[in-house]
Formats: sequence, structure tokens, C-alpha cells
Amino acid sequence: MQARETAVILIEFQNEFCKEGGKFYDAHKDEILRLGTTENGAKLAKAAREKGCLIIHSPYVFDEKWADEVDIGGIIGEAKKIEGCFRPDTWGVEIIDEMKPEPGDVVLKGKRALSAFTNTGLAKMLEDHGTKNVVCAGFQSNCCVVSTARYAYDQGYRIHVVKDATATTSKDDQEHVERVIYPLLGNAMTVEEFISALE
Repeated sequence: MQARETAVILIEFQNEFCKEGGKFYDAHKDEILRLGTTENGAKLAKAAREKGCLIIHSPYVFDEKWADEVDIGGIIGEAKKIEGCFRPDTWGVEIIDEMKPEPGDVVLKGKRALSAFTNTGLAKMLEDHGTKNVVCAGFQSNCCVVSTARYAYDQGYRIHVVKDATATTSKDDQEHVERVIYPLLGNAMTVEEFISALE
């Protein structure tokens, strides 16, 4: 895998998911600790950056106006009910200290749905960069990670998910998505396997 043709999308490595006090942390804590999600995410970002990949951070920041207009349900609808959850200019939406963007990284703005492509300009960014490989990591494995990977797959990119740099709310759900969903889109690999494959 050529680094110059590879974009690494780091999805929602934010305090709300990853840190004590985050509103979604308790639901994900066991899987984060079991998989080493944040440590592996930081290792992934560092190695990919050093080898010359395009590093893209995809934080979620609640767009209350949009959510009200579409009367959305599901996970975004549930987040909407939690006071202060993923709200602009709060500690919860900040990218975790271990993975703060560095010069040359891209931070997407406007992500208001599950896929990192929605309302962010990501599709044109990848096209302009000459991307062939899209690598996904982050939260949640069976939600925003899959949504982003599916969209990229439909655009003709080769998809790789770094499975030990993702997490969801249970081991069963994590193993299901690794075994059943990721193979439909491309492949699931560990951070070490990704680093070894990168040229």
C-alpha cells in the first residue's frame, strides 16, 4: 500500500467517547480498554503521518438546527436528548490530547451525520489528493466507521479498517462487524499489520 495514495480517516477520537467524563465513554470503556483503541489510534496516526499518508480527522459536532429540521431518530436522536452532548465549543467535542491534529493534517468541519463524507467536502478532498486507499479507524465500529467505509467503497476506493483502533459498545458487536461487515467492503487489519503493509 503506497502511503502517498492512502488517506487515513480518524473518526470521532473525541473526549465524548474516549475520556472519563465523556457522555459516551462509559458505554464504550470496556471495549476501548480491551482493544487499546486510543493507544492504537495514536500509533496509527503517528506512523501514517511519518510515512506520508494524508491524515484526516473527522470529529462530530452536533448541528442542532439540522437535527431539528429533519426530526432525526436513531443514535443522533438519542444524543440530541443528552444535555450538552457533542455540542459546539464544549470539552466533549475536542479531539483527544493523544491525537491532536498536527501541521499537514486535515480536520473536517460540518460532519452532522454518520458518514464522514456527509456535508464535509471529503469526497473532493480525496479525489484531489489522488487517493486510492481509504483507511478508517475510530467510533463507532458498527456505525460511523462502517458508514464512512461504505460510502468510500461505493466511490471505488480500496477500503481498510484498522480493527484494534476502533470500538463500539460490546465485544459481540465488535466481533460481528469485524467478521461479517468489514470483509464485504475490504479488509480489517491490526495497526501493526497496517504499518507493515504501508510503503
